Amino acid sequence: MAKKDPYAALRIKEFNIFLLVRFALVFGWTMQFIVIEWEVYSLTKDPLSLGVIGLMEIIPAFTMALFAGHIVDQKEKRNLLALCIAAFSLISLGLFLLTWDVVVAGWENKTILYAIYALVFFGGFLRSFFGPTIFSLVALIVPKKIYPNAATWNSSTWQMAAVLGPAFGGFAIGWMGVHWALCIVFGLIMLSFFILLFIEKKPVLNPKIGEPVVESLKEGVRFVFKTKAILGAMTLDMVAVLFGGAIALLPVFAQDILKVGSEGFGVLRAAPAVGAFITMLVTAYIPISKNAGMKLLVAIFGFGLSIVVFGLSSVFWISLLALFFSGITDGVSMVIRQTILQIKTPDHMRGRVSSVNSMFVGSSNELGAFESGVTAKLMGAATAVVFGGTMTLITVITTAIVSPTFRKLDLTKDLEAHEKAE
Repeated sequence: MAKKDPYAALRIKEFNIFLLVRFALVFGWTMQFIVIEWEVYSLTKDPLSLGVIGLMEIIPAFTMALFAGHIVDQKEKRNLLALCIAAFSLISLGLFLLTWDVVVAGWENKTILYAIYALVFFGGFLRSFFGPTIFSLVALIVPKKIYPNAATWNSSTWQMAAVLGPAFGGFAIGWMGVHWALCIVFGLIMLSFFILLFIEKKPVLNPKIGEPVVESLKEGVRFVFKTKAILGAMTLDMVAVLFGGAIALLPVFAQDILKVGSEGFGVLRAAPAVGAFITMLVTAYIPISKNAGMKLLVAIFGFGLSIVVFGLSSVFWISLLALFFSGITDGVSMVIRQTILQIKTPDHMRGRVSSVNSMFVGSSNELGAFESGVTAKLMGAATAVVFGGTMTLITVITTAIVSPTFRKLDLTKDLEAHEKAE
């Protein structure tokens, strides 16, 4: 049966093309993010400036999220993703130029910093479209009965790129400098654009084309809040990302606490993704849909515990192991969350549901970066990380106690129903 085949989704040609697109895009995106983090902290030596990067991205991403979901549900997905990638390439080109001595000769550091923030702000606007478009497109490529398998390989590809992108970015800063590292990012984004064209256009499944925006947005929000499995998964992940934001402070740890330089920074940044990637490869062979609610709670609890250990450590290898185990637990959490969203969301509402998810989870990445920057400024980087991990642990324990329904969540019957329908 397809659900027992660990390579079921990989037997679909367009899904493999989609994975190549996502790999190139995420590799470039994550590489660009840490290169810019490094450059901004080098310009300012202020941890709060790292938080401002997150704030500049969350403002447009959050405010545009619902509207972006409405547009995604109304438009053809392949071309919309191509448009988003083309626009993102302009941001990468702009950052490349802002780190070129020939272009910024005579500019004050403050001027360069503000220009970087402006491009990050534009990137946040595009970010609101990327998530819903990708989420909707993959559901049009693979059959419903193999969504969990597709979610595993999709998340694994994301994690592989998130491993290699930051690691390569950290080494590239030392090898060739920030400027040429960003040139590589621009090339990767353009590559993802051209590969995407090998995927055919997909039908628009929304029966309410032309529906008023306000009614469309209300329908999406109502669906999320009445579907307890989706709401619970989003809330847990939002809290974990918001308060477990050790990643945003890695430049501080690498430069000032662990003193491991740009190469060590790249290794630390990649460690969580290595753990998550290994975990998700294992989940391709060992389905985790049974007792999904309890498994998700345990995974996020393990994530919070790993973050606490990282914050307490001043030894490089202990910090590295803590981040690695945070990735292992996050990998389990990611596959379960994506499976819940794919299974529980109707085709015609995928854009809007994904947009609500981005408001809960995606935006909390940037808000978490800002929270980490502020708390690091007030109480020091190490204390801020321990505080965030502790808040994650408290949230998981509280959810397990007050929500027995979510604790007992099982996706097995949903998967069997989809298989019978097809």
